[in-house]
Amino acid sequence: MIKVPLTSNASYIIRQLPAPTAFIDTNFNIVQTSDKWTSLFNKNDECSNSGSLFEVFPELSHKWKMVIENCFKGNSQPMGIHKAIDCDGQELWFEWTNAPWYDVDENIVGAIIQLSNITDAVKNELELNKKELFLQQQAEITKIGRWEYNIVENKLFWCETTKAIHEVPRDFTPNIETALFYYKEGHSRNTISMALFEAQNKGKTWSNLKLQIVTASGKEKWVMAGGKPIYNKGEMVGLIGTFQDIHEQVEAHTKTIDNEKLLRTLIDNLPVNVYIKDTESRKVLINKAECEYLGVNDPKEIIGKNDFDLYPLEAARKSRAEDLKVMNTLKPVIGKETKKTTLDGKVTSFLSSKIPLLNSKGIAYGIVGISLDITRLKEKEKELRNIINIASVQNKKLLNFAHIVSHNLRSHSANFSMLLNFLENEEDENEKTKIVEMLTKASNNLLETLDNLNEVVSINTNTNIEIKELPLNDKILDTKQHLSSLLSNNNATIENNVPEDFMVHSVPAYLDSILTNFISNAVKYKHPERDAKVILSAEKKDNYSILTIADNGLGINLEKYGKKLFGMYKTFHDHKDARGIGLYLTKNQIDAMNGKVEVSSVVGKGTEFKIFFNEKN
Repeated sequence: MIKVPLTSNASYIIRQLPAPTAFIDTNFNIVQTSDKWTSLFNKNDECSNSGSLFEVFPELSHKWKMVIENCFKGNSQPMGIHKAIDCDGQELWFEWTNAPWYDVDENIVGAIIQLSNITDAVKNELELNKKELFLQQQAEITKIGRWEYNIVENKLFWCETTKAIHEVPRDFTPNIETALFYYKEGHSRNTISMALFEAQNKGKTWSNLKLQIVTASGKEKWVMAGGKPIYNKGEMVGLIGTFQDIHEQVEAHTKTIDNEKLLRTLIDNLPVNVYIKDTESRKVLINKAECEYLGVNDPKEIIGKNDFDLYPLEAARKSRAEDLKVMNTLKPVIGKETKKTTLDGKVTSFLSSKIPLLNSKGIAYGIVGISLDITRLKEKEKELRNIINIASVQNKKLLNFAHIVSHNLRSHSANFSMLLNFLENEEDENEKTKIVEMLTKASNNLLETLDNLNEVVSINTNTNIEIKELPLNDKILDTKQHLSSLLSNNNATIENNVPEDFMVHSVPAYLDSILTNFISNAVKYKHPERDAKVILSAEKKDNYSILTIADNGLGINLEKYGKKLFGMYKTFHDHKDARGIGLYLTKNQIDAMNGKVEVSSVVGKGTEFKIFFNEKN
């Protein structure tokens, strides 16, 4: 290895050089370095004046050997930028330069290598590249492009994303005039034109303009446009802005709105009440049926209200407790029959279901309620039960009537047959006369029985009975006149406590029959130890006009005779005029008018009948 001698003065000057510098001979050996070089690459500031450059810096490319060899030939060239590790292990970037090293005879004896530390610049450039890459990625993901307009040069710049949104080639050069024509004619083009005009003339910014464009391929797209002026020394020099493709979001939003409208239309036209409550049992959605039930036209009048705002306190407590149970147990209530009463007193029967609304974690955040109004169904059910009960009663009556007809007519027939047999075999004229008298009496009894049976048939088969509103006191007065002899002969009194203008709905003939039978029975079956007294009173209650007829007579043992009280030909006292037909007929008349009779009695003290006249007739 040839050593290139350096004088002490030259060596001292080299050490003082401000930049990291190394002198190498033509064998690439390091001969002398500056102190800056030593502090960077030599540990403990040991001067490295030996060793090959490529041994000290093994990461240097061997292509650089060719560059240095050319330098040895007098052709110096930049070696470029290279990364190096200093003695502390830090990563540094240097710009390497070289120049031929001449001796006093102007012979090239090596090369001078000098370094310029550009680490900060490289790092800033890398950071900038990262940011640009990040922005590019963000632009690709969010589909947000950039644009700039230079007013002075009348030049418009579109980034790659903006060009991609417009579906133009990468080498496309836009201008401000043609750019406007990409906006759809009409509202979109007019809006962006006005925004540009006000920005250039008034310095106004614009943002979040949702507009439509027509791309180069003819496709319509929704975009979000924004922009603002930029100034230099107080003078407007251009515009800058963003341009975002929001077509998919708008399409999705439109589809969501369409689905919501479809769902809302479906919910509003369901023949059931539908509502959604939050965890505090506040209504957050109701359909038209629920609005109608609560008596409002606009759902906004109900949204946000809870059961305590809409229903009586006790009903609200029950509903809230049920809501909490459904949300806590996550078990729905299906088809439960309930009655709801609104604050205005409206009572409605429902088949109600409550279903928990669950989030992605399986936790209830509210309930869906579905209620089917079955009020009319319950009324029809009640009517059907009444019809079934009436049919059952009528069937029993029919069987009873058939039995009575069979029994009584057979009795009369046997009586006639027996008397005729006696008459045929009797020779004594006086006895024959008696038998004929008995036949006559039997015939009259048969006729009376037939009249009674005919009356019963008439009551039960007459479907066109005419019910009128009648003044009860007028009918009571007529009955008192009709029974005046009976009342007088038995020293009976009638105490009339019926209000003066009290009206009842009844068939006139039936009302006469009812008053006559009940009052006459009260007198006939008076107590032997006191005069007969009949007390009349009346009241209105639950769609009925109720006439009460109370007496102080013998009374009836209801435990013994209660089920037979209104039976045909049933008598309960030993009285010569007792035939057992009056109560039977009046009961049939009352039933025919959709009324009813209640009786209470104490043996030896008297009886009280309550006749219920149906006000709905």
